[in-house]
This record gives sequence, structure tokens and C-alpha cells, in this order.
Amino acid sequence: MADLKTDEQKIEKLAEMIGGSKRIVAFTGAGVSTESNIPDFRSARGVYEAIERRYGKPAEVLLSHSFFKAHPDIFFDYLRSYLIFPDAQPNDAHKTLAVLEQLGKAAAVVTQNIDGLHTKAGSKNVCELHGSVYKNYCIDCGENYTLDFVLTSSGIPHCEKCGGIVRPNVVLYEEPLDSSVTEKAINEIAHADMLLIMGTSLAVYPAAGFIGYFKGKNLVIINKDATPYDGKANLHIQAQAGKTMRTALDILGI
Repeated sequence: MADLKTDEQKIEKLAEMIGGSKRIVAFTGAGVSTESNIPDFRSARGVYEAIERRYGKPAEVLLSHSFFKAHPDIFFDYLRSYLIFPDAQPNDAHKTLAVLEQLGKAAAVVTQNIDGLHTKAGSKNVCELHGSVYKNYCIDCGENYTLDFVLTSSGIPHCEKCGGIVRPNVVLYEEPLDSSVTEKAINEIAHADMLLIMGTSLAVYPAAGFIGYFKGKNLVIINKDATPYDGKANLHIQAQAGKTMRTALDILGI
């Protein structure tokens, strides 16, 4: 591949790759949602430190299964204060992937995010590896609840049927990923001809390890910061995902 030095050259190459691909799978992380004003806690030290000052614990502890069981009151205060953004809207990263799916070029989105923005943008085949704050259930009887129910509940939300705690259907630290979701995600990646990695540092395992299943032609990374896989990518663009994708689709006339 020619040495692409400028962002303009790289985005033109991205457009060419998208145009020539038939089965694109996107693998996304928190960075795709920062353009929707949702903080990326792993890169925004100010937010991270504010959480520790307020609760005396790092986010990894507050979002652990054991902490949820021991201190559900603090867990839900943290959840409502820092993890739920009901007014957030999809940005161009989400919207362009939805358009590519509608055109039959994007096969799936595999995301580490729990904000539901890919679905809100219109993508249908979304593998939410870590679940979604929009899906909630009673830990005792399994009754399903909406995000609004959790947001409008006072303190710890309790099931209207049995009184059990209603928790978000998200994967907490110390909990395994849903095997059916991971199997589907791996299968989608394994059958892709282009893997489009956006807005992730590829530092969270086991999800980041899924990239090893990609056997297609073009591995593309769009991320503001460096990742461990940059040297293996056919194309690496260090920029915002939404703006980059919108420009690429504009070049294609989409």
C-alpha cells in the first residue's frame, strides 16, 4: 500500500475500501460516543478523578458485581449520575454505519458501549457485548423494565411484581460476557471482508481479543489515540470517528 501521509489521503483510501467492500463489520468503543457528548472515562481523567473524589472508589469497583450486591444504593446513584445519558443523540459515526447497513454493505456492529446509540441511529444487527442501559430486569423474577422506570424510581428500583431489585442488563466487572452475544460477534467478525474499528483503545479484554478472528482483506482503525493494533492495520486514521466516516461517505456520494 502506498504511504498515505495526509488525513485527506487516508480518508480517500477509507472511502475506496468502503466502496469495494461487501460485508463490513464495525467494532466500536466509547470513543464513537464522545461526539454525542458522552464522556470516555478511560481517556477523560477529570471525570475519572471526579468519580473517585465523590465515591472514594474507582469506576471499576463501583461497576463490579460484588459492589452492586453490597452497596446497591451507591451503585444506582453512580449509574444515574455518570452512566446514563437519555438525551444523547447518535452522531455521524452511528448514523453512517446505519446507512451502510441499509445499503447492504455493513453486516453488523459489534460494540462495547452500553448507551444504545447504534440502535437509536437505525442499525438493526447490533451485538452489544456489554449490554445496554435501556434493558433492565428484576434479579429475582426476571420481569423486564425500561430505562425510564429506573430513572424515575427513587433510590434502589424495585420490581412492581415481586419487590426484587431491578438492575440494568449490562455486564459488570466480575461477570462473564453473554456467550450467545459473543458467539454471534465472533461469527460476524470472522465472515467480514472489512473490519472497521472505531473509538476504542482495544485495551478491554476479552472483547478486544475478538479482532484476532478477522481474516478479511481490510483492517481499519479510526481512533484519536494509539492502539496496540495500529501496526497491523491496513489503514490507521488518528481522528474522530464521526467526522471521518461522514467525509468518507460524502466522497462516495452516500
